[in-house]
Amino acid sequence: MHIVCLDLEGVLVPEIWIAFSERSGVREFRRTTRDEPDYDKLMRFRLALLREHGLKLADIQAVIGGMAPLDGAREFLDELRARYQVVILSDTFYEFADPLMRQLGRPTLMCHRLEVDAEGFVSGYRLRQSDPKRHAVEALKSLNFRVIAAGDSFNDTGMLGAADAGFFIHAPPAIAAQFPQFPVHHGYADLAASMHAAAARLGGA
Repeated sequence: MHIVCLDLEGVLVPEIWIAFSERSGVREFRRTTRDEPDYDKLMRFRLALLREHGLKLADIQAVIGGMAPLDGAREFLDELRARYQVVILSDTFYEFADPLMRQLGRPTLMCHRLEVDAEGFVSGYRLRQSDPKRHAVEALKSLNFRVIAAGDSFNDTGMLGAADAGFFIHAPPAIAAQFPQFPVHHGYADLAASMHAAAARLGGA
């Protein structure tokens, strides 16, 4: 049986921190996993920045509440779910994701948790595990799934490498150039076609 694993931000929905940067006016929030491969370093930077500017979880959630999936993302996801099991593997947080998951038809999501203090500031975060996307793919393969995966950033490359077939979509050219083993796609129709071809090649449906 085939299972598709997708990243969330940059693949199905806009980058949350970039949207928050635009709304808050704090340019430094534009830094994402496309710029910083070390996720812990990136999150420590973000938490310090939130505290410095007096911004709370509710401020981020207010921005997310006004966001929508990327054009065509829901239709792409529905097409995949008509053929395969689909799991979203993301480095976002459950406290962020709910409004976007609702608009995507509530696909299965595996991500992380935030820690919030009594004043409503994000005080920390709890990763499900280190390198969670790769571990999830390896676990699914151990259950005899054929895994097809797609992502857009540095923190997706472990997942793409562990999958039976891995693809980039919407990846910046600089990242794609560092990982030429993963075919690059710029639209959902092309990616879906490549996934269907990979599923046929892998067999075991």
